[in-house]
Amino acid sequence: MVFCESGRYLSGLPRRDMAYIAQQERGMIGLAKTDDTEKATLWSKLFGRKGAALLAPQPDPPPFRSARALDDDEADDSIDEPSGDFFSTGFGLKRRAFTLLPDPDFLFWSPGHKRAYSVLEYGIMTRAPITVITGDVGAGKTTLLQALLERVSDDTIVGLISNAHGNRGDLLRWALSALDVPSPREANYVETFQILQNFLVDNYASGRYAILVIDEAQQLSPEGLEELRMLTNINTRTDELLQLVLIGQPELREVISRPEMSQFAQRIMASFHLGPMDADTTSAYIRHRLEHAGGSGDQITDSAAAQVHLHTGGIPRLINKLCDFAIVYAATAEQQVIDKTIIQSVINDGLLQGVTADPQDEG
Repeated sequence: MVFCESGRYLSGLPRRDMAYIAQQERGMIGLAKTDDTEKATLWSKLFGRKGAALLAPQPDPPPFRSARALDDDEADDSIDEPSGDFFSTGFGLKRRAFTLLPDPDFLFWSPGHKRAYSVLEYGIMTRAPITVITGDVGAGKTTLLQALLERVSDDTIVGLISNAHGNRGDLLRWALSALDVPSPREANYVETFQILQNFLVDNYASGRYAILVIDEAQQLSPEGLEELRMLTNINTRTDELLQLVLIGQPELREVISRPEMSQFAQRIMASFHLGPMDADTTSAYIRHRLEHAGGSGDQITDSAAAQVHLHTGGIPRLINKLCDFAIVYAATAEQQVIDKTIIQSVINDGLLQGVTADPQDEG
């Protein structure tokens, strides 16, 4: 598989050579809508090695200091201050369990995620013209996509469009850029379409397929979606030369369901909406991440896990944010187990945007 991103296209090269080029040029081949840390994670998963260090090394955080002010006569050098190593001290974790990065290594196969993955896989393997996956913010759509793309065969080129916008013809140029196909700025719409078509035909003749992933697709207008549909007309009698995978929030389904979008909807061969997790699945998800990070999974009580679900609604990203702070709070309180009181303390302090406070639980 060859990943394309913003003016980079490496085809026909062994993976070790692609890794070397990326290191030397401090570039990264992968999903375009990722920051440097996320790209490094994806790079290591795809090629089995680390890319160049794209972030300057940061010093270790200072140890947490007690907020209590001691008078001179109360000061005691023997008082132990909490350690800044929250994840290993007390919890015995080998790595951070609740990051916000879409790491396929931590993928938890809930019933919903299994079905969503199966639909994605079905769409790719059957060469479906359009595959659509929707879900709330933080539901795990990007993690599923990355997990699937790791299994895409070497004869497939993948390009990503993030936050596409503009007038008619602009989306076509976004597609050319994502697949790293050069086109003159002065080319009109017909000429630009012909450039893309020629590329896809040549690509197919060389035994390769092309997948265009559109992330945050709910931002596309009906006109933009219709322009995408026109791209699916580039095909042979038996194969689609360009497959479209649309990843978006629930609003995307609302747009597609409009009567005037019936032609677009007819081209969708695989579709799934990834909903939030229920209370039992949320508890299993938390324990899974703790175990995967080197813990026993018993570092959180059942009542605390239920409290997490109550405040996050079962959205994985919100669960991660809340549990990450809960570990910090437990460590500073010198507790080895996260209980309901710890979760409520994080909520009461109002540190997390998007995590709701249940009126019945507020003091």
